Amino acid sequence: MKLSEIKSKLNELETIAFKLPNGTLVPSHFHVTEVGKITKNFIDCGGTVRYEEVVNFQLWNANDYNHRLHPEKLLNIIELSQKTLNIMDNLEIEVEYQADTIGKFGLDFDGTSFLLTTKQTDCLAKDNCGIPVAKPKVKLADLSAEPCCSPDGNCC
Repeated sequence: MKLSEIKSKLNELETIAFKLPNGTLVPSHFHVTEVGKITKNFIDCGGTVRYEEVVNFQLWNANDYNHRLHPEKLLNIIELSQKTLNIMDNLEIEVEYQADTIGKFGLDFDGTSFLLTTKQTDCLAKDNCGIPVAKPKVKLADLSAEPCCSPDGNCC
């Protein structure tokens, strides 16, 4: 989800809810402790220099049960962050939330709640590493009917 999309959704909501990938809700007394721009400059295993920028939200489950973050307050925090840190509306959002360690999630919306989506690592240079993009699929019917035991058979 891009920053422009969450801003649009926040304008339509009366309350904010974040749902973890397992379906449980982040406790309603959470705080957004950070909104920032993360810049990642790196080289992949194939030698290609890469550059990524994302907007980062950090959710924190506080013991402050008397305060709830309302959509207009989060919108104000986002807009202040945009002005102060020069954050563009077209950047993707990454959410940090405490699990066994800090978990990183993508963000989506189901019409009611913001969904924390799982993220996966990946090799960005599969062609340079010799990793096949996908295994070729072979139909059994396309294999020849030669006996397995022949010297030039196809089964061993």
